[in-house]
Amino acid sequence: VQLQASGGGLVQAGGSLRLSCAGSGRTFSEYFMAWFRQAPGKEREFVAASSPAGSRIDYYADSVKGRFTISRDGAKNTVYLQMSSLNAEDTAVYYCAADVSPARVRWPSGYDYWGQGTQVTVSS
Repeated sequence: VQLQASGGGLVQAGGSLRLSCAGSGRTFSEYFMAWFRQAPGKEREFVAASSPAGSRIDYYADSVKGRFTISRDGAKNTVYLQMSSLNAEDTAVYYCAADVSPARVRWPSGYDYWGQGTQVTVSS
């Protein structure tokens, strides 16, 4: 599985961005898909995840619940992260990740496949 994240950029506080993660090599519908982020000097943290298409369950970190939405487009083998009401604390490099069955959905160590990261910077 190869993942390519895109869509990051500079946005003002209160604004919105949509990140995309395009995959190749396998059918995304069989995989847990997740977004993590890492701010300078901090550990990589969970943002959101989506279970395989057959048992669709979405997971969110408390810090983004109600502001971020994860979604999939099976035809395009792409997962999205729609982010709104952004604030300075959302500034980080955002990574997409995939795994057939992560041991723990919210832990980075649960995922075998990672994209290269896309920078999101929120100016206050």
